Amino acid sequence: MAHHRPIAHAVQNTDGSWRDPHDLDEHLTSVADLAAEFACAFGPEWARLAGRWHDLGKYRQRFQNYIRLASGFEADAHIRGEVGKAPHSTAGAILACDRFGAAGRVLAYLIAGHHAGLADWFGGLEGRLTTIDGRAELDEARAENPPPHILDHGDFKPNLRAIPGGRDGFALWVRMLFSALVDADFLDTERYMDAEKFAQRNQWPTLDRLVPRFDAHMAKFAAQADPTPVNTLRADILRQCREKAAFAPGLFSLTVPTGGGKTLSGMAFALEHARTHSKRRVIHVIPYTSIIEQTADIFRSIFGEAVIEHHSNAESEPSQENTASRLACENWDAPIVVTTNVQFFESLFAARTSRCRKLHNLVDSVVILDEAQLLPPEFLQPILDVLRLLTRHYGVSVVLSTATQPALSTREYFDPSQNLRGLDDVREIIDDPDALYQALERVNVRLPADWQQPSEWPQVADELARHDSVLAIVNTRKDARALWEQLPEGTLHLSALLCGAHRSQRIAEIKARLKSSVPTRVVSTQLVEAGVDVDFPVVYRALAGLDSIAQAAGRCNREGRLTEKGEVIVFIPPKSAPPGLLRKGENACKSVLYGVTESPLSRARFEQYFRQLFAACKLDEHGICGDLFMANDKLDGRELAVNFRTAADNFKLIRDEDSAPIIVLYRGTDGQDNSIDKWLATLRLEGPQRWLMRKLQRYTVNIHRREAQALLQQGDIVELMPGLYIQVSDWLYHPELGLNPEGMPPNSASAIV
Repeated sequence: MAHHRPIAHAVQNTDGSWRDPHDLDEHLTSVADLAAEFACAFGPEWARLAGRWHDLGKYRQRFQNYIRLASGFEADAHIRGEVGKAPHSTAGAILACDRFGAAGRVLAYLIAGHHAGLADWFGGLEGRLTTIDGRAELDEARAENPPPHILDHGDFKPNLRAIPGGRDGFALWVRMLFSALVDADFLDTERYMDAEKFAQRNQWPTLDRLVPRFDAHMAKFAAQADPTPVNTLRADILRQCREKAAFAPGLFSLTVPTGGGKTLSGMAFALEHARTHSKRRVIHVIPYTSIIEQTADIFRSIFGEAVIEHHSNAESEPSQENTASRLACENWDAPIVVTTNVQFFESLFAARTSRCRKLHNLVDSVVILDEAQLLPPEFLQPILDVLRLLTRHYGVSVVLSTATQPALSTREYFDPSQNLRGLDDVREIIDDPDALYQALERVNVRLPADWQQPSEWPQVADELARHDSVLAIVNTRKDARALWEQLPEGTLHLSALLCGAHRSQRIAEIKARLKSSVPTRVVSTQLVEAGVDVDFPVVYRALAGLDSIAQAAGRCNREGRLTEKGEVIVFIPPKSAPPGLLRKGENACKSVLYGVTESPLSRARFEQYFRQLFAACKLDEHGICGDLFMANDKLDGRELAVNFRTAADNFKLIRDEDSAPIIVLYRGTDGQDNSIDKWLATLRLEGPQRWLMRKLQRYTVNIHRREAQALLQQGDIVELMPGLYIQVSDWLYHPELGLNPEGMPPNSASAIV
């Protein structure tokens, strides 16, 4: 057979002809250069070698035969009696260990995982590096005489003492290098496969160019704002954020009471800080998908298409999202990214290539953690560890933005298992938060007279019915329904049993009614407490965590328009919250507020509350820090042993296996919107597509898998594809209450119709 230059990839043109193949030497050199550029701040030469050797196994004749047969370059190509793909990612990993001994394992993780993801060492990569097949792959590749510059490692000498963060930083550093490699590999392959798509990348404006747009928006906003005391304070918060942006990069807190304008003031700080310190992008991280869309819309109204939102519900219908923003969701190269806690933190502990790909673009960014009190306690220790590493070694500035700052400083207890490795060099942006809290105090909080005496729902409903406009916030979906059923007709209900499209319309309806002074009674779960800007004269809150009570208070007299202070009434619900975090929050709140007679929401109480809450929780409940712990400092064969895949599997903020998504037939508040029928028809006709599935998520309600199985057996839902269910009973989705998980039969006296 005639000798050919080795091929990395091959692609067919639209007319059926085959494009000139992607030269393997060129691919390895390009990926090496690009990976080194991406890793310039934390290990360029490591990344360069990983890029150079990642596809070394493609030189072997078996792979060349395979790709020529698969691509049709040679109709008579054969694979020596073997079928299927030819492995190619072990050769470079073994070469790295041959050249550098134990230190070569760093490169082995990257190279061996560049398709399948980072592996565990024990029971994974360790065994793979010693297989006969792996050694044969390297020997066969070298037998084809790759160019000397590909195999050469020059004067590279691995220095494990230079790892950012030392032993504690090893796992994150490997993920960062892995990110640089896989993004470089994706991009160079895309450049060959789809030059048009590749050309659309990196067309973003710089943050510098976005600042004037933001300044113009804020000037217009200020000019239109009523001269109320609240707006005067918001203007001062904005001024302080701009002034403090000159501080050296690192960790910051932005402590502003609910309704103080944190979202835009935080962005003002981030933009000015980025401009002063040459940061590349702003990443705004939000706890809930239910509020991410409105935040992204606010930013998009200011910055246009320079904003991408990356989360499971993101609208990515072609007409809604341009090609550049879809591409940037793969590697976050846009100047402003709006994402969720789940997407952000799970990526930092991920093993999959698609999740890790974006990580190198976190370097030199400003990260705003919105509603920082909602960082999940069971993952708090690994989260704080990774935030510390990002700020100390990767040029990241982190802003903890909330009305109720959690107690995140280091503390030690008699029982070491309760210790917290915290964040100890956090600087507050606001000059005098206590004075600000006093100035923005717009409510009186009434605590229960008897902390042991629960109020039954009819009693709570009687009190609520005396108010024309009132918001009641309870702890569970069942509680919301039970209370709603006791209230007069016309009371509105808000919970996660309403699909996203329904929730958005319901919130818009509530805001419109309040603005027009139409009497409005609402029963809601805690989803109203984060990012939903409603303003009621009276708010009732079932006993919960102190931070939840403060957030509830932020929905009362929010704009300070009442002549008297708003009223927030805390009551003991008929049943305690279910065991778990909600119950622990309840208990810590009782402990902190018991016997208190004045200012229950004074700022000092939150430190005390969070200390009690965290002391009741395991802050690394899933053993993530153990998975990422290097076994030994010394080069004795056990060091650099990290369970990357196990850590990624354990670091799940939302356990998907417990919930089932049900697509509901919601047709708008007037029943005339047939969008859902159109999307479902498209799904049945064309099958699942990324943009379509995201569209359908606006019509999805998640319930426990056990409840879904019951509905399935009753015939109320059908399973359209594995794990995805669709409502078939017309009465299953109530126009006020949303999905009915009990699935009562239509002839039941209490049926929902």
